[in-house]
Order: sequence, then C-alpha cells, then structure tokens
Amino acid sequence: MEQPPEILRHGEVELRRWRANDLETLYQVATESLDHLRPWMPWAANHDRKQYEGFLARSNEEWEAGQDYTFAITALGAVIGSCGLHRRAEPRVLEIGYWLHPARTGKGFATMAAAALVDAGKGIPDVDRIEIRHDEANSASGAVARRLGFAEVERVREPDGPDAPGEVGVTVIWRLETRAASSG
Repeated sequence: MEQPPEILRHGEVELRRWRANDLETLYQVATESLDHLRPWMPWAANHDRKQYEGFLARSNEEWEAGQDYTFAITALGAVIGSCGLHRRAEPRVLEIGYWLHPARTGKGFATMAAAALVDAGKGIPDVDRIEIRHDEANSASGAVARRLGFAEVERVREPDGPDAPGEVGVTVIWRLETRAASSG
C-alpha cells in the first residue's frame, strides 16, 4: 500500500508527520487552543499529557498500518495545528481533518493544509474519493471544503445528537473525486 510522503508543502504551510518527540509542542499548542477547539472537538474536553502521548503513539501505529496519516501543521517556523488523512468512512475513501491554533485562523492556513492533504490523497492508488465532514454549525470547515472545490453531497442528522457543545448534531459531508475514480 502506498502512503503519502512524510512532509507535504502547500503555500505557506509545511505538514510533517507527527513524531514521538513532539509531545511538548503538541501539548502546548493544544493547551493554548482548548477554548477554540472545545465547541467542535470532543477530545478537547479531556486534556492531559497522557492523551497526547497516546495520540502520538497511535499516530505512528496507524501510519504504519496505512490507516491514518497525521501531520503537524507548521508555518513561520512553528507548529500551528494538526491535520490528517483518515480511513474512517468506508474503503477507498480518505477523510480530511484539521484544527489550528486560534491565533492562526482566518489566514488561509487550514485551506493550505487541506490542499496539501488533497494532493497527497490523490497520489494514493487505492483512494477513489476524499471527504471533509463537519458539524453544520462549523461554517469555517465548510468554507475550507468549498474553497478547495469539494461538493456538498449530504447532511446527516446524528442519531445520538451532537458530540461537542458547539455542534447541532447535523454532519455535512463534502466530497472530492480523485483521479482514481475518474479513470475506473
């Protein structure tokens, strides 16, 4: 199975595979971002170093297994967030996820990071489409998908309701077909 490169670049961002020795940096950026992330990220409700140690260990295992590819988003010489390509929805589909430090939002960094992930995802032969999923209330994530040419394909009411306090419990699904899908 082909995997994405460990370093990706697009515009002003460089994405690099998370490493075990990134614990302090990840912990600091996440800690500074908690108020910004809690409305949208259920994991932000429980915050401790062990959580991030586990994330980094799982990131490595899942990368090696070809399941998830997580990256530190860097710009201006610093880690400013996290993103990844995830095999969650169904076979042959990658889902993009991302978050940024609040001081770095509104500057195009999420769009640049997602664009780098799209380019990398298109290079993985067993991928037919790439998706971005977000809660309907998270309009910023929808704007990233729209700017990158994703098509909104569905809105799904979550049977158990919202996962995080800022959500309304309706998942918006955006889709981008890759070259693999158009050639087969």
